[in-house]
Amino acid sequence: MIIGLEIDGAGADPAAWRGAEVDPRALLTGELAVRAAQRAEAAGIDFVTFADALEAPEDVPDRVSVRLDALGLAARVAPVTERIGLLPTITVTHTEPFHVQASVATLDHISGGRAGWVVEVSTSGEAAAVIGRREPASAAETWREARYVVDVSRRLWDSWEDDAIIRDASTGRYVDRERLHYVDFSSPTFSVKGPSIVPRPPQGHPVTAVFVRTPEALEAARDAELVLLPDSDEVAAQLQALRTSGIAAEGSRSVPVIVVSLPVEAEEVGALVEEIGRWAAAGIDGVHLRPASLELDVPVIADQVLPELRARGLTGPADRGGSLRGRLGLGRPRNTFSGSAR
Repeated sequence: MIIGLEIDGAGADPAAWRGAEVDPRALLTGELAVRAAQRAEAAGIDFVTFADALEAPEDVPDRVSVRLDALGLAARVAPVTERIGLLPTITVTHTEPFHVQASVATLDHISGGRAGWVVEVSTSGEAAAVIGRREPASAAETWREARYVVDVSRRLWDSWEDDAIIRDASTGRYVDRERLHYVDFSSPTFSVKGPSIVPRPPQGHPVTAVFVRTPEALEAARDAELVLLPDSDEVAAQLQALRTSGIAAEGSRSVPVIVVSLPVEAEEVGALVEEIGRWAAAGIDGVHLRPASLELDVPVIADQVLPELRARGLTGPADRGGSLRGRLGLGRPRNTFSGSAR
């Protein structure tokens, strides 16, 4: 099975930062995330996601009312890890698509082909007011736009052919401009001409993920390569809908990689392992573990849960490497512009 881990502040429990084992100052240095990602990598976990939102956390007593930017945090973790996949959450509703794809492509380059992104939207008036570019919109509208952002991102990643960089010092040519292409993309809310400012990512297309929290997100997940399903009574129906839909990403599986998201608490190791075994028997591709406390629960996941899963033959060896697409069983997409004239 594919195993993922969520990094969200000090953990999913809003009170995790108050634990005696946590230095609250580390929330704003990235050290908690670095430590969690390194422990996860050493244990053989396949990827980590970084939670984020445009809205500020609630300013209430005993809660952390700040957060680090997920993309920046992933970039902090990339140079100090070697094998684990990195998927920051990026809210595309108020963000320029051209800059989004360039940032994800950059993360793929600096991580050596281990990047992805969790596509998210915002319907809140708070986020709209903070950004100041547009009025809030419905979930249907924002997810429709998100699918356009995913589409144009893939086109922009293809706007550089794989051999566009030639580094010919004798002629002073670094790039073969005949291998850069316009995308000329238009949607109801934005247009992009291209090409990208970042060369094609090592994976061709970094992995696109969607966390299914609403019916609109489930529809958008048909375009994703990795789908995160919250553990709920609706999983069976959601799974059936995804298994029969296929996805739009050329070169990947005919159906998305589907992962169920499970909460983790240190005292429930046995129950967690049994639950993962049940999901494996049901044909789920993997699980996404959400530790209540990074400092308490990630060591338990690394030292107890992963070895037990490995002993049951449910996950692979800890030291396996390669690209994130490779770990997920996804092929490298063909460049749609290859062999064409600019």
